[in-house]
Amino acid sequence: MKKIIHLSDLHIGFPDSGARLQRIVRSIVFLKEPASDYVVVITGDLVETAFGNSNFAEVRAHLDVLEDAGFTVLVVPGNHDYGMGSLALRKYLKEFKNVFFGTTSVVYPKLDVIGEIAFIGLDSMAEELDWYDCLWANGELGSNQLYRLQALLGSAEVRACSRRVVYLHHHPFDPLAPTHELKDARELQQVLQDSPVSIDALLFGHNHHAKIWNGKLGIPRCYDGGTSTRKLESPGPHRVIDLSRDPRHDYDARFG
Repeated sequence: MKKIIHLSDLHIGFPDSGARLQRIVRSIVFLKEPASDYVVVITGDLVETAFGNSNFAEVRAHLDVLEDAGFTVLVVPGNHDYGMGSLALRKYLKEFKNVFFGTTSVVYPKLDVIGEIAFIGLDSMAEELDWYDCLWANGELGSNQLYRLQALLGSAEVRACSRRVVYLHHHPFDPLAPTHELKDARELQQVLQDSPVSIDALLFGHNHHAKIWNGKLGIPRCYDGGTSTRKLESPGPHRVIDLSRDPRHDYDARFG
């Protein structure tokens, strides 16, 4: 079964983040063989700011190194990827999709079935693009995306998988950080709890806390990815996850 390397909040464009990501990528390529055994999941905020093209291009170059080495890489956007922090602009939605998926036709939830695992990516910036949303950095999936997620979890394709991973940027449960918790966190929690199939891992980032919430909502693995490039020296574990084993076997590989 494929193993997962969870990265988050790279913030390329912030001082030293590019050099740190380069070290992480080099270590992953050197240490994790064969590459075909791994899926790298990045839960948003790939860049510090979407303004201009240089930050997206730099991240894309690093991901190309991973993919050229044989790793599968999955990404979802964060609030910084659609603008800068609490300011999100619709035009960057298309730019993000073009750079990282090669098309603007991607619809969320995004399903990738890799081996026996269904990876379901959510866009927690989908409904965070109105003028009043710039007051906070909560994120919002929206009712349409939640409805599609509910339908997807009941689909034959997802049911046929032996494991299921849901990943997004914004924190789905953190009452101690109300200005950073997903606006429709309760609705997402309800969809996951009502799912006809089990969810084996819920991966996210945004808060830079790197907390472990395993067992929440009955999900064995609930990981806050922190900031992999350790922006402002915040915690950022590089977790390696093996869904075929007990979560206590998951570990921080400290790639860079």
